[in-house]
Amino acid sequence: MVIAGLRGGSGKTTLSIALLRLLQKKGYRIVPFKKGPDYIDPGWLAKAAGRACYNLDQFMMPEEKVLSSFLWHSQGADIVLVEGNRGLYDGVDPDGTYSTAELAKLLRSPVLVVVDCRKATRTVAAVLKGLQVFEQGISIKGVVLNNISGPRHERVIRGAIEEYTDLKVVGVMRSQPDSLIPERHLGLLPWQEHDLVEETIERIASSLAEGVDLDGVLEVAAGAEKIEVESLKDPYEVDEGVRQEVQGMRIGVFWDRAFQFYYPENIEILKRYGLQLHLIDAIEGGGIPELDILYIGGGFPETNALRLSENRRFITDLKQKASRGLPIYAECGGLMYLGEEIRYRGRAYEMAGILPVSFQMQDRPVAHGYTVVEVFKDSSFYPEGTLLKGHEFHYSRVIKYDRSMRFVFRMRKGVGVVEGLDGILQDNVFATYTHLHHFGAPEWIRGILNTAKRWAP
Repeated sequence: MVIAGLRGGSGKTTLSIALLRLLQKKGYRIVPFKKGPDYIDPGWLAKAAGRACYNLDQFMMPEEKVLSSFLWHSQGADIVLVEGNRGLYDGVDPDGTYSTAELAKLLRSPVLVVVDCRKATRTVAAVLKGLQVFEQGISIKGVVLNNISGPRHERVIRGAIEEYTDLKVVGVMRSQPDSLIPERHLGLLPWQEHDLVEETIERIASSLAEGVDLDGVLEVAAGAEKIEVESLKDPYEVDEGVRQEVQGMRIGVFWDRAFQFYYPENIEILKRYGLQLHLIDAIEGGGIPELDILYIGGGFPETNALRLSENRRFITDLKQKASRGLPIYAECGGLMYLGEEIRYRGRAYEMAGILPVSFQMQDRPVAHGYTVVEVFKDSSFYPEGTLLKGHEFHYSRVIKYDRSMRFVFRMRKGVGVVEGLDGILQDNVFATYTHLHHFGAPEWIRGILNTAKRWAP
């Protein structure tokens, strides 16, 4: 089933976390997915379900990859839960292209709608009626009422829904005085930076346990239509010849409170090629192990800037290895960490200083949305002429950079680093604001492996 809402912040993630944990406790095997390019929500869903949460994104991935990933990762599951993003029919244009509704159609999944009922009663029924008739092919099968203030509020809304629609209310989420998961500039606080992850998930689940009709939820999920395929196709598509060449090579991955934005599919493809993964803590680690390539994902270097900056021993070792030619691939937060400094809340924090660029954190997003980049200069990471679809979301802007820096991405869609350019290339270091997903940009893994092979002794 697909969990949808009327907008972002309507309660989809809270409901999804609760359902995953409550159903898991009843012994169901559940696989979670997140619609869109998000990293933070999938992290919470994965912790609630006790297994990886995979992304489904119709912009970044071809439709056949979305479907094959869904089917492949759903094997053996009793229940598959897909959390949508934004409102049910919201897409990139007035036609709703790449919306949660489009994904529900592709997956032939019933939809469970969570509605924020603050300061509304009978109008909720009108909104739900509108959702049902707005677009053909959408199977809305249940409703969860969020932010219900009391028994009378619930009674009036339930009565209106029963009178004017054929939908069943399968859950009620009471108004909470405080958010169960704190939020900040990119959305929810990542679970890696939350000190009470398990306690928070249990609190969310217990707060909804009495108000959610799990049998009704299961009835919604049971209404999913069959997806007919000749055979299950492995979406990872490993090149066996390349795998034999690179098997056993060592890749480091920053993995700590500051850097946690990694698609599980990207990590999985590294494993499929037989690379040895070395997880590295840039905050508390003493140095970089011997590697063939280093991968630094996105995250929140700004909120961890003091501790990152203070770990000079680690930074010195990283700079020495980079100067000796260690290939580094960095995305967004990784790009910021490789720069000279990050200015945040009135202070300047010295970073690795590998790239001649400095950043200032802003109060509003500098870039937020899908990207299309054209590779206009050749490198071992990406050949000239390649087109890549990705995503950028950051509050940082460049305030100083060396104008002789070499860029290899030209932005066809999106903001990039400066002046419509992205993809900084310096020796064997490549850094970009654009996040790429392996299923939509298989050139990513080819570039990683190709660069590691070229540099390997």
